[in-house]
Amino acid sequence: MKKKFERQFNNGKNNVSIFVDDAINFLKSLPDESVDIIATDPAYSGMNNKLKLGQGRIVGKYSEKGKTNGKWFSEFEDTEENYALFLSECKRVLKKETGHIYIMFDSYSLLTLGAIVRKYFEVKNLITWDKVNIGMGHYFRRRHEYIIFGTNGNTRKIRNRTFPDIWRFKRIHSSKYPTQKPVEVFQAMIYASTEPKKDFTICDPFMGSASSAIATIKNNCNYIGCDISDESFDISKNRINSFIDCNEDILQPKSSAIEEKIYWE
Repeated sequence: MKKKFERQFNNGKNNVSIFVDDAINFLKSLPDESVDIIATDPAYSGMNNKLKLGQGRIVGKYSEKGKTNGKWFSEFEDTEENYALFLSECKRVLKKETGHIYIMFDSYSLLTLGAIVRKYFEVKNLITWDKVNIGMGHYFRRRHEYIIFGTNGNTRKIRNRTFPDIWRFKRIHSSKYPTQKPVEVFQAMIYASTEPKKDFTICDPFMGSASSAIATIKNNCNYIGCDISDESFDISKNRINSFIDCNEDILQPKSSAIEEKIYWE
């Protein structure tokens, strides 16, 4: 990693590094074939731009949150050109022999962008995350999201092929960072795609509140994460330090798993 970032952090006790930058710029800074697994949840603009709830956008009334430019966080503009660049960089940094990728989608972004993933990766599964508790919607109420799982042209299997393609983890309510995902969602991805006693590196270019980092630490892997938001960086740094030093997850004290043993026991 040659680029110098304005804000970066590495925890000395674990190989965990986080940065502030645009996701694509961050990926461009990484060497070829330097990452084993990408597990990420991009902040897509599509559903927010198309679907409204009352006078607010679907993830909330940004203007009331007092954040940068009146928004909670910067979205990834999900044009085909942006997405193609993002995927091409993901493909470049993923190892050919071991590379696995997990990309989370809402229903709108899956319809508009999901098919593009197949141009860059061998798509193996479409996983449904059942959030158990019902969400928003004017018609059928949403309670799920999707995860595309693919490989970088290799045939490396997941750890246990009895895993189902529907994961039941409760959504996080009253989170300190918007759209915070349960650690268990990332833990299922990382556990499935890592191998015992091997030095795997996990990358999340849209780290948000660092749920992927906590899952990575639990799986004894290396982690590199990035987000364009300074608030994300500050929250993630505090969360990572607290978990490593005190074994305490300050953003998610309790497991959200309904059937935890299915995934990592």
